[in-house]
Amino acid sequence: MTAPASFALALAASVVGLLVGFLIGRFRLTYNRMRPQGPTTAQLLERFVRSSNSGVLMLNRFGDLVLHNHRAEDLGLVRNNRVDVRARKAAEQVADSEVPTEIDLSPLAVRRRGPEAVLGEVRPLGDGFTVVEAADHSDAVRLEATRRDFVANVSHELKTPVGAIAVLAEAVLDAADDADEVRRFGEKILRESTRLGKLVTELIALSRLQGAEKLPELTVVDIDTVVDEALGRTRLAAESAGIDITTDSASGLAVEGDRTLLVTALSNLLDNAVAYSPAGSPVSISRKLVDGYVEVAVTDRGIGIAEADQQRVFERFYRSDKARSRATGGTGLGLAIVKHVAANHGGEVRLWSSPGVGSTFTLRVPVHPEATDVREQVPSAPVAMSAPAATSVPAAMPAPAVPPEPNRRVEQAVHAVPQKSTGGGEAS
Repeated sequence: MTAPASFALALAASVVGLLVGFLIGRFRLTYNRMRPQGPTTAQLLERFVRSSNSGVLMLNRFGDLVLHNHRAEDLGLVRNNRVDVRARKAAEQVADSEVPTEIDLSPLAVRRRGPEAVLGEVRPLGDGFTVVEAADHSDAVRLEATRRDFVANVSHELKTPVGAIAVLAEAVLDAADDADEVRRFGEKILRESTRLGKLVTELIALSRLQGAEKLPELTVVDIDTVVDEALGRTRLAAESAGIDITTDSASGLAVEGDRTLLVTALSNLLDNAVAYSPAGSPVSISRKLVDGYVEVAVTDRGIGIAEADQQRVFERFYRSDKARSRATGGTGLGLAIVKHVAANHGGEVRLWSSPGVGSTFTLRVPVHPEATDVREQVPSAPVAMSAPAATSVPAAMPAPAVPPEPNRRVEQAVHAVPQKSTGGGEAS
């Protein structure tokens, strides 16, 4: 081949190469423009599995773990990269039968604040692969247990006074000719009917506070007025028990809320303090502003509450001292009402207590937004409220806002009642 022919052939090859390269480049450019941007479908599915609120496990035909998410570890389905034995056996059965099945994967030993009821479903994926999807049903189980307890407690609490009234009515009929006996039984009937009426009233109030009815429009409430009204409701019972109720001077603090509900809550705390204190012991009330919350503390030197009971005294119908509560006519709903009143006002109720030392219940409600110029209040010298003109404080009672010295050491361990829980009272 001559030199000109070789040159022409090389030039033609170069032109063809350039043309092919140009076409390939155009094709790639067009393909990249047409191809969807972002993660692939497989990547999105993996993200979904890993972010799911349900625990997800994928197992192969040998029961080995292929894929799982963090929620599966939280529910206890995977520990140290080892699958729960119950889930593994169920997956093997489903892989053989190709029939989905449900399984209880609840922890055998419930950890603190861990899930109590975990239910899972095992489904075949084909080719020997299976998926286990589990969800935490602890809240539903707790709610159902609470509902059963509530129904049982209400039935018992209602049957007790109703049965007593029926028996007493029969006794009145049998003693119709004895005026003294009729009067004695009549007084007991009145006492039981009063207790029954109080129980029904508090059940209705608790139902309203838990959302069955809309709360009234909130208004600006003077906290000093609330304290005065609560004292007025409790003064007679305190005088009958020989208990002095002391209080600090007026604070001028205000909150946004419902005055009637706040008075009811504080009255319940005072009633408890009086009912669970020995005759002659002091009870105090203090008011102050702390971190944007108005705190009203009720302190007593009563029998106190054991640590094991402190988390439960806000449950409906729960009583730490059932015999004393029965004797004082308590319904077991008082502290439940206090808790829900505080929650509906955006606050909470706190408890410090020590058996044989006493208790301090603190009602915390957000201060009124316009009261920003009010500085933190430090309780002044207490004023005795059991007698209008009294100004002294019993020797056994320190400043009412300051709990006993052990309170300072355990202040960070004060039991706070969360807003989203339901419960009941020790008494009131």
